[in-house]
Amino acid sequence: MAEAKKGDKVKVHYTGKLNDGTIFDSSEDREPLEFTLGGGNMIAGFEKAVMGMAVGDKKTTDIPSQEAYGERREDMRVGIPKTEVPADINPVVGQQLSVQQQDGSTMPVVVAEINEENIVLDANHPLAGKDLTFEIKLVEII
Repeated sequence: MAEAKKGDKVKVHYTGKLNDGTIFDSSEDREPLEFTLGGGNMIAGFEKAVMGMAVGDKKTTDIPSQEAYGERREDMRVGIPKTEVPADINPVVGQQLSVQQQDGSTMPVVVAEINEENIVLDANHPLAGKDLTFEIKLVEII
């Protein structure tokens, strides 16, 4: 039976969990996730787990934060003076915003803190610094 290898386009069903068992994402109620192994579009640990699986195989794999969304980085948090926030935005802690970067692209951020002078924005991925567990089933090698 063929095993998934780098360059293969695959379809998988998955359920992602945090260490406490909380499910943060799952494909079970929708179409399987389709991606190319080695294409760089998935977290490294997930790709590594799918490599070598055959159609119909199921596995549970633990992925350390370094092979998932990386460690939380303090340099990804930045304080913006309240005076620089557009008047039509009324920030609230936990609110997601998009910030335009110098090159014109946008970056998703979360309002992490609001104090007298500043609004602290956090550009870390919400799962940064977390070890993850995935239940994976290889549905198809295309």
